[in-house]
Amino acid sequence: MKNLSRVIIPLVVVAVLLAGTWGLWLWFFCRFYVGPNQMAVVISKHGDQLPEGQILANENQKGIRIAVLGEGRHFLNPYLYDHEIHSVITIAPGQVGIVTSKVGVDLPEGEFLADGKQKGIWHKVLGPGKYRLNPYGYKIDPVDAISIPIGYCGVITSLSGEQAPHGQFAAANQKGVREDILQPGLYYINPKAFKVDVLEIGVNQVSLLGKTGGEVVTKSQLESSNVAMEQLQRKVLSETKQKRMNYMAEQQVQQLAIPGGLNQNEPPIPQQRLQMTNDNSMSMMLAQFVEFPSRDGFQISLDMTVEVELLPENISWIFSHYGDLPAVVDKIIMPQITSISRNKGSEYQAKDFIMGEGREKFQNELTKALATTLEQKKVIVHNALIRHVEVPGQILEPIQQASIAIEQNLTNKEKQNTARKLGALNTELSLIEQRREQVAQETTKLKAEIKADEEKQVAEISATAARTVAEIAKETTKIEADTVRTLGQAQADAITYVEGEKARGAQLKIAALGDPTAYNLMTLAEELNDDVRINIVHSGPGTLWTDLDSTRTGNLGGAIILKEKADSKSNPK
Repeated sequence: MKNLSRVIIPLVVVAVLLAGTWGLWLWFFCRFYVGPNQMAVVISKHGDQLPEGQILANENQKGIRIAVLGEGRHFLNPYLYDHEIHSVITIAPGQVGIVTSKVGVDLPEGEFLADGKQKGIWHKVLGPGKYRLNPYGYKIDPVDAISIPIGYCGVITSLSGEQAPHGQFAAANQKGVREDILQPGLYYINPKAFKVDVLEIGVNQVSLLGKTGGEVVTKSQLESSNVAMEQLQRKVLSETKQKRMNYMAEQQVQQLAIPGGLNQNEPPIPQQRLQMTNDNSMSMMLAQFVEFPSRDGFQISLDMTVEVELLPENISWIFSHYGDLPAVVDKIIMPQITSISRNKGSEYQAKDFIMGEGREKFQNELTKALATTLEQKKVIVHNALIRHVEVPGQILEPIQQASIAIEQNLTNKEKQNTARKLGALNTELSLIEQRREQVAQETTKLKAEIKADEEKQVAEISATAARTVAEIAKETTKIEADTVRTLGQAQADAITYVEGEKARGAQLKIAALGDPTAYNLMTLAEELNDDVRINIVHSGPGTLWTDLDSTRTGNLGGAIILKEKADSKSNPK
């Protein structure tokens, strides 16, 4: 047993020393911290060499490990491992993270979007938050999310997959314009996988200003209570405006490239230009106007405003066939406006565009024809309003003179009517003043009558009140006298009744006793003090008062002493 103890004790001591040494080694040489919002990349100094093309190492390989360490305390043998501290990837609200993977299998030919196990740009994006992906294997690029403002919608164009058939919408795995749209809101979409074009929906105005040009005024951006959301929406609209400006520039270049497209003696005039206003609305200037010959051969120029509406369910179809709003205006709306205006306008004489009835008829027919034609293009027309018509002076001046003469005649008649009505008005004003004075006098008289009547009623009420008070006082005095008399009579009657009954009781007692003297004695007895004692002392022979000492009772309250003279026979000496 002692030999066993000699073996165990040294082993225990050695084990304790080894454990302590190992603990000191871990705590002072192997320990390190990963702080908040940080991660640690572990580098293995031992293991198998990585195959060619492999970047990150697995468990038994030498190199940069795939897994990273999060916040907190960690222990790694410095002879076997090294580590690097990196910041975590933070995706702010309103942003998405596009992940480019450097590890995984190669993508098939023609593909550029990867899943989680392939190299390349991930199809899935990272939403707002913090992520710990190994920076040696993954690259994360934060970009803004898509924010669709109110009054707009987003048309989605898929950038990956097989090309959709011509004239058809792209399916889930096809490339092209998709039928579904994005309603107003915030969307976390991969811009490498989808392109989103923001288009206005609802009613917009296309205005032709004659030779001075035209404009398309779209709705302005609505103010948002969320500052971050408002900034995203402004950025989206700014990008949309820039794309439209680029489209306008391309159209201008094409116009200038056409031989003989411009008069060499005139400065170049851009066909279209996009302007920004302070309220974030857009106006697309169009150097076009409607000009056509009338039925009687005069040249007519029109200014008009057409209200068109794009419905959300049709916006994808319109975009896939014609493009953005400037292209829609350039390819659909403006050609139809100019063509139909020329066709309809050539059916009217020049004077019809000057007179109100003819212009209104032309406006109604133009609106109906535009609505019918553009409905096939899925564009709704609400109104086509004629604002200004330019006609040649040789026909305009006679018509204007005739119209002026007619208007002058109407003006003169209206002046006469006005003068007549003014006289009637003055008469009515005089009557009103007279009536006002009459009403004032009647009001003063009525006030005086009311005041006199009030004073009379007050006096009558006061007199009535005084008389009523006097009558009440009289009645009160009478009642008080009756009360005193009644009380006196009652007291007298009470005394009479009481004393009479007492006397009658005394008479009855005398009668019962049969003798007034007996009654008196009874009365005396009733009136005596209860403490009085009667002692009867029999006197002996001799003087009557010789034995008074024996009669003392000691009662200081008084005593009646009666002495009788004893009979000598019954009391011999």
